[in-house]
Amino acid sequence: MKYIDEFNDPQLARRLLDEIRATATRPWALMEVCGGQTHSIIRHGIDQLLPEQVELIHGPGCPVCVTPLEVIDKALEIASRPGVIFCSFGDMLRVPGTDRDLFRVKGEGGDVRVVYSPLDALELARRNPDREVVFFAIGFETTAPANAMAVHQARRLGLSNFSLLVSHVRVPPAIEAIMTAPECRVQGFLAAGHVCSVMGMAEYPELAERFRVPMVVTGFEPLDILEGIRRAVRQLERGEHRVENAYPRAVREEGNPAAVRMIEEVFEVTDRSWRGIGRIPTSGWRLTDAFRAYDAEQRFDVSGIRTEEPAECRAGEVLQGLIKPTECAAFGTTCTPRTPLGATMVSSEGACAAYYLYRRMNTAAPQAGTAAPQEVAPLA
Repeated sequence: MKYIDEFNDPQLARRLLDEIRATATRPWALMEVCGGQTHSIIRHGIDQLLPEQVELIHGPGCPVCVTPLEVIDKALEIASRPGVIFCSFGDMLRVPGTDRDLFRVKGEGGDVRVVYSPLDALELARRNPDREVVFFAIGFETTAPANAMAVHQARRLGLSNFSLLVSHVRVPPAIEAIMTAPECRVQGFLAAGHVCSVMGMAEYPELAERFRVPMVVTGFEPLDILEGIRRAVRQLERGEHRVENAYPRAVREEGNPAAVRMIEEVFEVTDRSWRGIGRIPTSGWRLTDAFRAYDAEQRFDVSGIRTEEPAECRAGEVLQGLIKPTECAAFGTTCTPRTPLGATMVSSEGACAAYYLYRRMNTAAPQAGTAAPQEVAPLA
């Protein structure tokens, strides 16, 4: 399969690991921004195969995980109302709110539907003119163009029964928040390839220069990740802090200009709260005045909902890279995919879910440069 099998070659992986091992002369801590990268790293045991000098820190790059608890509760409130068809991607249905999730709402009679595109929700609005159809619009820059297009189309078609519950977040402000935190240990970043495929790389050089950290735009297959690590370690050893594109088959310097134009027409930058992290200035999007009529939060008057995170959940520390999932006492005990305390345990890109799925249940550190055979999936 083109561009899949080629990036799972075990022999090339060994060569890249040998180069990383030969290059790293002192400890370095790199953060992978995207949750998809985290799952690939844990699935293939990449973190266990690296030399002891190179540590991977899992970042807040899971859009489901960082959707604030109060937004989840707003979704639950809207989905519970009669006459509403509430549409979402499937990975949001198990995310816990204060006292229930969307599956529970569905079981109690709410019309909650899994869709594969916001345009599917738009079609439901067209077919059900007597129902209010709400799409749960979450995600990073990657999903924003499609959500913007859905609203744009709704206005063009004159569909007044369609709206978005928006919780979009932006990666560059999150990187700034991570780097300015007093406990930050991050010395370099593997930047999210899918985000950069949309937005391009223009926002990253200033961050790399200001915080003096290399940023390597990286894909999601094992060789993509190893190449990103190799380039980041090489820069660190040379005292460099540049932005490099190690994912040229998907990412261009300018990104996708048509997608960016659509985002800028429909959304405007705003401050946004991140679950477990807090409010980050200019880190989100909301609908512009021209499209505010399609804002479900305003339409259903749920803007006043306020919540508090459960004290026993340490997902916020996991999302900030301060702890690994196994360092949380609830991991795998009171917090499991069936009984999650936080979204990181049920999201398809959550770090806790990755550790649980691939049986990383042991908190003991692996021996340098080795892998645990019973836990590490083959690269091929």
